[in-house]
Amino acid sequence: MNNDDTAQRAKLTSLGRALRGLHKQLIHIESQYFGAVGGPLELLQLVTNHPNFAWLQKLSGLMAQMDERLDEEEPVTAEDAVTFRRAIEALIGPSEQGDLEFRAKYNAMLHDGPELVMAHGAVRKQLSEIVAI
Repeated sequence: MNNDDTAQRAKLTSLGRALRGLHKQLIHIESQYFGAVGGPLELLQLVTNHPNFAWLQKLSGLMAQMDERLDEEEPVTAEDAVTFRRAIEALIGPSEQGDLEFRAKYNAMLHDGPELVMAHGAVRKQLSEIVAI
């Protein structure tokens, strides 16, 4: 591993941690909208299969792709990190060429809880650490 690889891996690892916190808050709020949910297994079934939660799969997929990239042996480059930054910004902003359907739902939810706003801020902070070359 070279220094750039180590630095980029650290940035993506921190970003992944922040994204998981954001994802958890989104699931929490969406499950409140949904109504009574049994245990964790029922919630997992809802998140993976129910249409109310389907929009979150775009974020789940990006998190999985990031984890897979970090698991690979080849060095993580600044370009890799910027690619993930742009993909995330297409969902949560501020990218102009974003996923407008996801963004509308996401922005509406930002008004539903301070925890979500704080998680959003944590992701934005991590994204700001990833700069285009």
